[in-house]
Amino acid sequence: MLVERGRHPRFAIGESSTPLANLLIEELSDRYDLPRVRAFSKWGPWQRARPDVACGLKRGFTFFFHQPGAAFADDDDHNRQLLVAASPHDEIADTHWYRPQFDQALAEEAQTEGAIYLDTTRLERLRLKGDSTILEGARDGQSVRITARFVIDASGPRGFLHRALRLEETPCRWLPATQGLYTHFEGVSRWDQLKPTPEPPPYPIDDAAVHHVFPGGWIWILRFNNGLTSAGAAVTDPLAAALGAADGAAAWSRLLATVPSVADQFRSARAVLPFVHAPRVAFRSARVSGPSWALLPSAAGVIDPLLSTGFPLTLLGIMRLVDLLERTSAGRDRDAALLAYEQVTLAELDATERLVAALYATMDDPPLFKRLSLLYFAAASFSEAARRLGRPELAPGFLLSAHPTFGPELAACASAAVAAPRGSARSTLEARIDRAIEPFDIAGLLNRERRDWYPVVAADLLASAGKLGATPQEIHRMLERTGMVPGAAANQEERV
Repeated sequence: MLVERGRHPRFAIGESSTPLANLLIEELSDRYDLPRVRAFSKWGPWQRARPDVACGLKRGFTFFFHQPGAAFADDDDHNRQLLVAASPHDEIADTHWYRPQFDQALAEEAQTEGAIYLDTTRLERLRLKGDSTILEGARDGQSVRITARFVIDASGPRGFLHRALRLEETPCRWLPATQGLYTHFEGVSRWDQLKPTPEPPPYPIDDAAVHHVFPGGWIWILRFNNGLTSAGAAVTDPLAAALGAADGAAAWSRLLATVPSVADQFRSARAVLPFVHAPRVAFRSARVSGPSWALLPSAAGVIDPLLSTGFPLTLLGIMRLVDLLERTSAGRDRDAALLAYEQVTLAELDATERLVAALYATMDDPPLFKRLSLLYFAAASFSEAARRLGRPELAPGFLLSAHPTFGPELAACASAAVAAPRGSARSTLEARIDRAIEPFDIAGLLNRERRDWYPVVAADLLASAGKLGATPQEIHRMLERTGMVPGAAANQEERV
């Protein structure tokens, strides 16, 4: 049974997918024979199978670094930008999810697969009775009583189980307090038209998750193919107070006045929905599971949308929970498995928070911010390749957080960055970041000749076959199978 408090279609935040998130959708779809869901894992198949569901083209991660009050300017070495491609062409590209239609499509698919679906249902009470959980509430003025052997909370931060079980909320340990301000717009100009580059970038700059970074926060811009654009900002409490973030549209105007080149993009734009002010972006629950219940990672903790970590974290959680429910029954085995699920979920949220906190600490220092972000891109690309090769054990934990060498180094580098190193300490940190990345760099991230523009190059992966315990022939077959290079298997997606 799927219980929904609201009704689709509805606005929701969290819209940008990643290669790892889409790979996990493929794995879940193949495991449970869900070809209609699998189509949502890439831009090309999505456009052919479900053109009625709006989405956006995401070819990579685009970062521009702004000085408050000044128009954006850069040099030939791209010192104030970072472009990291996620795919070599549109067909296999990632997407931005237009949640009103995408969420509705998933709810309809769940019903097609046999789930009982109750929308506009407000759950009010929870009682544990033996091996069962009893949920009580109301729907359309009628009482609702649900008896379940297991309850999974997917209702987001401070959701139903967190309130009903009176779970403790724990403060973030490293991340500064941040607030959010966001909505959907129409008429947002493209950056590449306002600021054309003298040389071709590795992908169209706006067909990406675009990040405009400045001291104390950042603005995201995500384009959909229905003419709408998702845009918003996450800023630290001091900057939110200076902007009057709770003022909505007025606060947005004040923010744009500090980043004039971004303001140019919105000169003819119009908000199509009221602004949402989130007085607190991050959230952490002290508990994640119990004898007959569990929180999805999205309900257990939210860090920040900066690196689009929410979807892969939650999809990993879904995979772990369905595996747990299939291989255990109520009792000691399940209790132990649920405890392990809680521990890994909290550990992965810790790793994410550490890195995002380090990036917030260096938003006024583009070179160090960019160097730190490569830890994320190294871990993400290595993890994706390992899973596609059938070697997931090479990449334990999200962001390799459970890897015996990379995990501790990620934590150490992030902590050192938060300490604002200067002089020799900074040089030592930069060298340490590079050493941590090198054994997992399969995307040419340490190639300084690319001047912070990183395309997807098959030769990088082929040259790194040994890091993945694979032969070049195995890598080439994987590249063919996934459509990254032409080959007999390049159109496998059409045959699935």
